[in-house]
Amino acid sequence: MSLGPIMLDIEGVALTPADRDLLVEPAVGGVILFSRNYASPNQLVDLVADIRALRSPPLIVAVDHEGGRVQRFRDGFTRVPPMRTIGELWRKDRDAAVGLARRTGWLIAAELRAVGIDLAFAPCVDLDWGVSDIIGDRAFGRRPEQVADLALAFARGLRSAGMGAVAKHFPGHGAVVADSHLKLPIDRREYGDILDDLRPYEKLIGTGALAGVMTAHVVYPEIDEAPASFSPYWVQRELRQRLGFQGAIFCDDLSMKAATGYGNMAERARRALDAGCDMVLVCNDRAGAQNAVAALRDTSNPPSLVRLARLHGTGQVLRETLMASDDWQSARDELAQWTEPPELRLDA
Repeated sequence: MSLGPIMLDIEGVALTPADRDLLVEPAVGGVILFSRNYASPNQLVDLVADIRALRSPPLIVAVDHEGGRVQRFRDGFTRVPPMRTIGELWRKDRDAAVGLARRTGWLIAAELRAVGIDLAFAPCVDLDWGVSDIIGDRAFGRRPEQVADLALAFARGLRSAGMGAVAKHFPGHGAVVADSHLKLPIDRREYGDILDDLRPYEKLIGTGALAGVMTAHVVYPEIDEAPASFSPYWVQRELRQRLGFQGAIFCDDLSMKAATGYGNMAERARRALDAGCDMVLVCNDRAGAQNAVAALRDTSNPPSLVRLARLHGTGQVLRETLMASDDWQSARDELAQWTEPPELRLDA
C-alpha cells in the first residue's frame, strides 16, 4: 500500500482501535504526534513501532519539535532554546552561532530518531518583523542572510543524524499580526517587499538542504486572493518553478481557523492538493479527518508518492547508545548554557 496524502493525529499514548482503523485507510500517509501522545521515551518507542507496523511502507511519523515554545516532548529529551537565542549569538559571533545551530539540529534529530520518529517540522525560517507573536522567538532573526545561514546549518545538523529538514511557513508568516490558528492573516505587501522572506528558501533549496516545505495559511492579496496553502501561484509558480524546489510540500493543519472558510475538510484538502501540495495535515478534528480520508480514498499522485517516500528517517541508533556518546553529552551541555537561567550571585 502506498502512502496517502493525509497526515493526521491520534488520541493518546497508545493506538486505539479507532486509530488503527483510520490509519490503514489508503488516503493516510502519516501521523503527527503531540504532547498528549507522550508519557516516556520507552512508551514513545512502543507507540512509534506500533504505528510503523500497520503499513508497508510504514507511515511517516512526524512531530513539531523546533525548540523553545514548540517542543512536544520535554521530560527525557534535551531542552532546546528558542531559535532567537541562536540568532542573537549570530550578531556577536557568526561562526559560533552557525556551529550551535548545526549541533542543535543534530541533537534534535538524534533524539527523535532514537525513538523512531522520521521527521520534525523544523526549522522555522520566517523573518521576525517584530509584529507576529505566534512567530516571535521561533524565528532566527530579522535579516534574511542571518536566517538563511542558521537555517542551513540547522538543516545540515538534522541531516547528519538521519532526518530531513522541513522549512516553514512559506512564503512567510512573520509580517502579519494575526495568528493563523485563530483567524486568517492578510499580508498586504507587494511582491517586491516579500522577496526578503523568500531569500532563506532560495539558499536552502539551492544547496539541496530541504526535504520539505510547509505552506502558510496567509493571504497575500497583492499577489493572489487565495491563502498560500491553496494557491497554485505560490506552490507551483514560485516554489516549484521559480525556486526549483523538488521536495515534498506540506499544507499546514487544515483545522486551523485560517482555513475554515474554504469548505469542509475534504474540500480544503482537495484545494491544497490541487494547488500542488503533496500532503495535508488534519489535526484535532477526528470527524474532519474521517471526512477527508473518505473523500480522498482513491487519490493517487505518482510524483508525490516518490517525494513522500524520501521522508523516512535513516540511521536509527538505540537511545541508550546515543546517551552514552560523547557527542550527545557535549551537545546537551552546550545547549544547557543557553536554556538554563544564570546562577544568582550576591556580591558582599
